[in-house]
Amino acid sequence: MDVSPAIAMKVLFGADIVRYPLTGIGRYAYELGRRLPGAAGIERVRYLRGGSVLDGLPERPAIGRVQQNNAHLRRVVGSLPMFAEVYLRVEALAQKRALRDFNDYVFHGPNYYLPPHPGPCVATFHDLSMFSWPECHPAARVRRMQKELPKIMKRVQVLVTDSEFTRQEVAVYFNWPLRRIVVAPLAASSDYRPMDIIEVAPVLSRWELHFGRYSLFVSSLDPRKNIGMLLDVYERMPHALRLRMPLVVVGFEGWKSEDTIARLRAGERAGWARYLGFVDEASLPALYAGARVFLYPSRYEGFGLPVLEAMAAGTPVICSNAASLPEVAGVDGAVLIAVDDAEALYEALMRALEDDVWCAEARCRGLKRAAEFSWDKTVAATLIAYKLAGQ
Repeated sequence: MDVSPAIAMKVLFGADIVRYPLTGIGRYAYELGRRLPGAAGIERVRYLRGGSVLDGLPERPAIGRVQQNNAHLRRVVGSLPMFAEVYLRVEALAQKRALRDFNDYVFHGPNYYLPPHPGPCVATFHDLSMFSWPECHPAARVRRMQKELPKIMKRVQVLVTDSEFTRQEVAVYFNWPLRRIVVAPLAASSDYRPMDIIEVAPVLSRWELHFGRYSLFVSSLDPRKNIGMLLDVYERMPHALRLRMPLVVVGFEGWKSEDTIARLRAGERAGWARYLGFVDEASLPALYAGARVFLYPSRYEGFGLPVLEAMAAGTPVICSNAASLPEVAGVDGAVLIAVDDAEALYEALMRALEDDVWCAEARCRGLKRAAEFSWDKTVAATLIAYKLAGQ
């Protein structure tokens, strides 16, 4: 379905997720939200942040003490069900007042949630892990999402998903018609691109890393990311190779990650692992571009943006064939291994670390695949969802 430029739509875009740290969903909201005003067929875009309607999207967030304090406050409130419930009710009332005069706008909630909006609504569901992998989330978050999402399904006109896998999953779980679900794949920022040794040196030197001499994993460390198997595989490698090509892990500690952190720290003491924790967004492209290979054995993804970012950076990718990841990797953009197949991961990793010719070919294939994704395509698919919601 095409969206005609002659059809002028007004859009209200939820901007609460555009905040520090700008993780996957935050990046999606930021990239989409800032492109909507220039899209064909859009008459006006306004943004809901808290209880206020703004004329412009907040600037790309950077770290600051106030933002850190706010993030800490949100975590504390979220861990206390009674306070979280009160907070959500107060916020909903403020949003209801703010939106009462915007019933001619399509509201888009880019992070599941919908406020009390009188007009047509679109919501993006990135995955259903809170239903299919509840053990990978804090209990309070699971309770809230399992309570709120069925309510949202009663009020939303059209859903957006990042992948066909999630589209099918949502349709089955909620008994929702496929024709009312639009797939809008994500894209990598233009910051993710091949870089030479000189360009990445300032970032790599910060952690005493060497260009092309480390494997990389980027994600939170919750159980569905399957980093335990990755550590098992690394521990099997020849000792000299492990020391020459250490495993570098980037990301928040995640849920139930204590054992993983302990294993990483032991690997650090032995000289074959480096756990960097959270890394600022400005440094990530260089970390990707400087890696020998990117490893992502995840058991479940709604999209798998790190895989796309690695391909865009010209880094060979080895990932699982779980959920949406084959959609991102395409036919040959990455090496796909069966979920939980440690032997296949070991063999693929050894080839990546030892075969220069294979790596050069894998880089070319990944770059070609990554070029098929763009935020302009994401916007175009999203406009189809807006049009459907307004019908």
